[in-house]
Amino acid sequence: MGKSILRIMITILCLILQLAAINIFYYSVIHRIPFIGLIYSLLCLYGVLMIIKNSNNYSFTLPWIIIFLLIPIPGSILFLVVRNSIKRSKLVKNIIKNEKENSNYLIQNEKIDDDSSTIKYLSNYAGFSATKHNKLEYYPLGDDAFETMISELKKAEKFIFFEYFIVSNGIFWEAILEVLEEKSKAGVEVRVMYDDFGCLTTLESDYYKELEKKGIKSFAFNPFKALSGAVVNNRDHRKILVIDGKVAFSGGINIADEYINMEKRFGHWKDNCIMVKGDAVWNYTVMFLTMWNAVKNEDKDYKKYKYEFKNKYKENGYLVPYSLNPFKRDSIGEDVYLNIINQAQKYVYIFTPYLVIDHIMFNSLIMAIKRGVDVRIVVPNIPDKKIVFTVTESYVDALTNNGVKVYKYTPGFIHSKVFVSDDIKATVGTINLDYRSLFFHFECGCYIEKCDAIKDIKKDADKTIASSTLVPKKKVGKVKSFWQSILRLFAPLM
Repeated sequence: MGKSILRIMITILCLILQLAAINIFYYSVIHRIPFIGLIYSLLCLYGVLMIIKNSNNYSFTLPWIIIFLLIPIPGSILFLVVRNSIKRSKLVKNIIKNEKENSNYLIQNEKIDDDSSTIKYLSNYAGFSATKHNKLEYYPLGDDAFETMISELKKAEKFIFFEYFIVSNGIFWEAILEVLEEKSKAGVEVRVMYDDFGCLTTLESDYYKELEKKGIKSFAFNPFKALSGAVVNNRDHRKILVIDGKVAFSGGINIADEYINMEKRFGHWKDNCIMVKGDAVWNYTVMFLTMWNAVKNEDKDYKKYKYEFKNKYKENGYLVPYSLNPFKRDSIGEDVYLNIINQAQKYVYIFTPYLVIDHIMFNSLIMAIKRGVDVRIVVPNIPDKKIVFTVTESYVDALTNNGVKVYKYTPGFIHSKVFVSDDIKATVGTINLDYRSLFFHFECGCYIEKCDAIKDIKKDADKTIASSTLVPKKKVGKVKSFWQSILRLFAPLM
């Protein structure tokens, strides 16, 4: 833990020094030579116009425009540093290259005899195959999934692929690690990938070396370093566990004790998990291997990890596991959410720990209300991040005043990321309703249509809403409204 604190302090110090150097240059040179200042201001204005021209989301663009206009020189330098560090990143290049090369593994082979525009979008455009022969189990709480995860891990015979944003020492991780170590000794190939920033305060910086000593292949994704540039902002927020290509787990839970309510931090922790068996497991396998090989580059043929189910499971609607890459212009996560909202006829229920949305999402929710759709959103009652919660509350006020029913999860903190609509559509995964998840992070979800498990998701939604408190319409005070406006303005950069 001491090393983690030191890394944070060094990073903050380096950022302060970089900002100080930019400001010293700005005030010592530009103020003394007005002509140069004018030229740079014109260049910054040109930069603003180019940002506007190339933007596909003005909510994200606006903070950069304000920075450019308020502090032209530091703003332009900061923007160039951010853009160039991403372009130069070896990790970014490898991920993009791997996704392109491995797209052939997810070709849509199964005929889609359905008129679903979301399925066609995910399979034909986004490149994630839709499958019909699957079994899906939905667990309303991490507590419910814990024993099943351990049980399935113990059945592993060939390989275990493990990818999580947070891993924290405790009951949950120790139980998993015990099985991973045992399986590794038995000859099972075990790979563990965790996010370095997500585990900044929970694991030592070189923890992967301890795992390697146990025979477990491992690395920390995108190491958090002081001079690693803007790419350090793009985290692996996915949660994927694949066992022998036969079963996959995903959902909102990380591997820490609060996610199974063995530790109380913010009241009762409401999260979920899904277990997939069947052809859809292959999507999760390819997602994992694509990210793994962007760093390790050790697999030439992914097919050796594919299990052939041969229609072992009966047709049960459609499952489409999908992922988000922040370096693509496509906002797949938001597109799936918008499709569900825009196509809803009776209801759409949403779980999200953070509600920091752009104008497109906001307008879609309001339009659904105007069509007569019952729109309900459940957010936490006890926040884990107070500033983000303040921003969330600003959207809550605006939505409730326009007819959306927003509930606060009375027992504590809700970490689930779930949409369910009309008893026929749902998506469960890692994607929060905020800018970080939708545009900055690597994420994953599972789109579900006409599947038996949707009734379990709806049942969980009804039960959760019944345990929550409806937020009343109210008029926000001027001081609070002003503070919320400032936070919302820079929300895309949070």
